[in-house]
Amino acid sequence: MKKRILGTTGLAVTEIGFGALPLQRCTMEEAGVVLNAVLDAGINFIDTARGYTDSEEKIGAHIAHRRNEYYLATKTVKRTKEEAAAELATSLKNLKTDYIDVYQFHNVKYQSDLDAILAEGGAYEAAAEAKAAGKIRHIGITGHDPALMAKAIATGLFETVQVPFNFIEQNALKELIPLAEKMNIGVIVMKPLGGGQIQQKSRSLRFILEHPITVAIPGMDEVKQIAENIAASEAEPLTGAELAEMQKEAEELGPNFCRRCAYCAPCTVGIDIAQCFIFHLQYTAYGMQDSIPARYAGLDVKASACIDCGVCETRCPYDIPIRERLRQVAKDLG
Repeated sequence: MKKRILGTTGLAVTEIGFGALPLQRCTMEEAGVVLNAVLDAGINFIDTARGYTDSEEKIGAHIAHRRNEYYLATKTVKRTKEEAAAELATSLKNLKTDYIDVYQFHNVKYQSDLDAILAEGGAYEAAAEAKAAGKIRHIGITGHDPALMAKAIATGLFETVQVPFNFIEQNALKELIPLAEKMNIGVIVMKPLGGGQIQQKSRSLRFILEHPITVAIPGMDEVKQIAENIAASEAEPLTGAELAEMQKEAEELGPNFCRRCAYCAPCTVGIDIAQCFIFHLQYTAYGMQDSIPARYAGLDVKASACIDCGVCETRCPYDIPIRERLRQVAKDLG
């Protein structure tokens, strides 16, 4: 597979990497099959996070013995030096490794988050000390707001930036990606398939790879997805007809859709918010009116159970009006 240099890190990473968020849905045995198949296929960049429940443990259990075959990235949501240092220690233990190639500050949503990380006694100090000690090799940052990520990398303190980018979400092209290219900052693309909601998956990956990014990290929890994603690395440039079809899907899906990141969870009354939204999308946009109501009826807790507390909306990195959407789900499917 083709490789690209991850900015100033100098790491030659495959342009299709492995996003480990969906690994949470695998059993321990299933995760081992997927992870080893990923390495066997030649993918050499694996991205996970402390927040992805047992993802780190699964990686450590199954491919720590193949550590020389891949670059490893993980993340912390902690903002203080003490907390970040403790999380790094846990990650190293879970991943069964002596070092992390790219250690990232996770889901930096507000300026106040960035300020806290960079403040005296902030998480950046822990990362800098760990880098000096050889526990991490490079420091990165992740977030869903491209404008804020541009401010972050402009400080010169980060070697990589991870941000959503696909043919529907193109805000990163306005400032962030050009600035990263100018500064030689490695760009890691999360949500390349819109959290699994984009139907034209291969085309979405091809679209991304035609831009000056370094690596796209689609989530994978089945072996068959590996070859499908890798194929985009060898495909021909998109045609005008393909781009027109993609534009049609972008208009149908809209920019404010659920990416299944699960940051909104857990719901205070037990609603599976992401699943409700998936059912609603399939019902309204993908012509599944005959089957979806019955599948929705099988949910233990329906959208109508929402008590309007709003906790989920404070967690959503995309500022989706979740309560309003749940009311619509209940109306259409209930």
